[in-house]
Parts: sequence; C-alpha cells; structure tokens
Amino acid sequence: MPLNAEFAAFLNAIPRPVLAGHPAEVRALAETMPERPVTTPLPRVEDRTIPGPADAPDLPARIYAPSTEPGLPVTVFFHGGGFCIGDLESHDGVARILAREAECIVVSVAYRLAPENPFPAAHEDAYAAYTWVREHAADLGGDPARVAVAGDSAGGTLAATVCLMARDRGGVQPHFQLLWYPGTGLDTESRRHNTEDILLSPSAMAWFGTHYYGRIPDDRLLPYGAIGLNKDLSGLAPALVVVAGMDPLHDEGVAYAESLRASGVPTMLEDFADLGHGFVSFAEFVPSAAQATRGSYAALRAAFAKS
Repeated sequence: MPLNAEFAAFLNAIPRPVLAGHPAEVRALAETMPERPVTTPLPRVEDRTIPGPADAPDLPARIYAPSTEPGLPVTVFFHGGGFCIGDLESHDGVARILAREAECIVVSVAYRLAPENPFPAAHEDAYAAYTWVREHAADLGGDPARVAVAGDSAGGTLAATVCLMARDRGGVQPHFQLLWYPGTGLDTESRRHNTEDILLSPSAMAWFGTHYYGRIPDDRLLPYGAIGLNKDLSGLAPALVVVAGMDPLHDEGVAYAESLRASGVPTMLEDFADLGHGFVSFAEFVPSAAQATRGSYAALRAAFAKS
C-alpha cells in the first residue's frame, strides 16, 4: 500500500532537519525554524521544573489543563525524537490536543538527551517524572488515582518502560499506557522493508541508536533498553499500542502488543496501514492523521472513566 498521499504531501512541504553530525547541531538548527501556530488554546499552560532522578538535574516540564475543574485525570507525556532531539516545543501541539481530547491534565516532560546523556538517562528521567507526578498530582489539580503515561516513538518506549520499572521497583502502575509507534529493540521485517519512511529512514535509526545506546550488547540492554526482548510483561497497566503500516517500527509495535496480551495485560492495537512514522505530531494539520488519533483519545478517556 502506498503512503497516504495527503500525509506524504504535507511532510514533503515542510522543512525537516537533516540527521547528521552531532545532535546538538540538529537541535540548534531546529530552534531556528519557524514556530508552529498554536491551534489548540487551553485555559492553563504552565512551565515549571520537576525533580529528576537522584544526583541528576531537575527536568523542564509543561503542564496543560483543558479546564479549571479540580480532580481531572493526569497523563505524563514523553516526546519522541530518538532520545537525541525533541523538546517541549516540538510536541507542544501534541500535548495540547491530548489534554483537550482526553479531557485530562497533561504533564509533558523534557528528559535528558543523548549523546550528552546516554542510556539509561532518559529512561531513569521518565520514571522519576512519573513517580513525582503521581505523588504530586493533587497539587497539580489532578487525581492521584488516575495517572496515565503516553508517548510517541522514543517517548512511547519511555512510557512503556515506566510501566516495567514500576512493576520491578515496587511502584504503582500507571492507570493506562498509550504507546504511539514505540521502538522496542526487535529486528523485524518492517525495519528492513519500510525503508522509504519520510521521517524515519534506516540511517536515521542508526544515528539515533548510536548516540543513545552506543555499542551496548543486547543482553546488557535488558530489561529496559530493548523492551521487546522481555519474556514476561505481566502485571503492567492496560495498554493501547498504535502503529503505522509504512513505519519501520510497525512490526515491533505489533509484536509488543501481542506480548502484552500473552502476558495477560488488557491490550488494544490500532494499525493504520497507509500512514508513516510520526503522524501523531501532524494531526493539527493533516486530516487523515487527525482521524487516526481519535481512537487513542477515546481509549484514554474510557480508561479514566473506569476509575
């Protein structure tokens, strides 16, 4: 199936940084690009910092609230960018729509980036952020009993890893995990055949992996650096895994959903055959991408309603 023409035309018309050289150079170039217009105004958007892991710096975060109503559910959101690029600004639109459509407070977290901060820095940041938000949800105007995690691409990987860490470290499971095309570390057919993806080429995947994971052997990545290799996913939060048919990460997302189900975790899978990597980030501007995200928000609202 060819890539959705509307989605492809939009991506081909916008500037995108070339993933080469040092990630700091790519980040600097991204900062010079025109700001996206705010298409989803909200009554409350607040920048702050939250504590990172022990002996690590505080983490920038942005709080989004769709209303002033107290006791709203909360979603901790982790942005994509291969653990090397991306920030609060790059995913501001995603976080705004997530808050509005899922009717929840969103805490978007800017975790440390590689190669300045290699594996497992981002993973530890994600867990520290989730733990802090859960403990302080009421202070943010939210409901401590309804704290979910969500993320796209590398952020989806971090959201999934938070659930594993919470299980293994005696923490409280998130209420729900929303995983948009997560990377799980599996060598799959889609990695070899979906090589024309506009946003995630084989060279881009290698660039990201080299800077964050370096040359760590697969057996050293377990249990959190290659989550798809874990045999036991039992005891994790209910999940929705969303994948795109033209994405190199397609098959490993499907496999992760199947592994969750095999471990007894209530899991839904949504597969959009004609879309590519990153479509959630363009739902503000591409109708087909917007349509593909509606089920995600509905699933999160339904999960929160089951409190």
